[in-house]
Amino acid sequence: MEAGVLDRRITLQRYGITYNDDNEPIEGWEEIGKRWASKEDVSDGEKVRAAQVGASVSSRFRVRYDSLTSTITAADRLTCEGVQYVISGTKEGDGRREEIEITAARPNDNLVPADPAP
Repeated sequence: MEAGVLDRRITLQRYGITYNDDNEPIEGWEEIGKRWASKEDVSDGEKVRAAQVGASVSSRFRVRYDSLTSTITAADRLTCEGVQYVISGTKEGDGRREEIEITAARPNDNLVPADPAP
């Protein structure tokens, strides 16, 4: 994977329990790392074939394989350019432990409500 292709900075987050200054447990999302990634929106044709046309926009992020990115699951989430994405799946992009492909979705901001309020 060429460095020039990795033109987006993503923040990876994992839900868990942390502790405040009084040692009280706090549940929530915490940052587990930042990585450079490439981003490609999934085409409408692919979404139609997968029966997933709807209220979200799916994207594929590709990151270098490492000890953190190899542990990412659908229980995690990522942020790219201030937008949060829900991860739906991950896989080795080339099958040789060089890259991880993350499929994730965000709400579709361009969706028009079926029955807009007056």
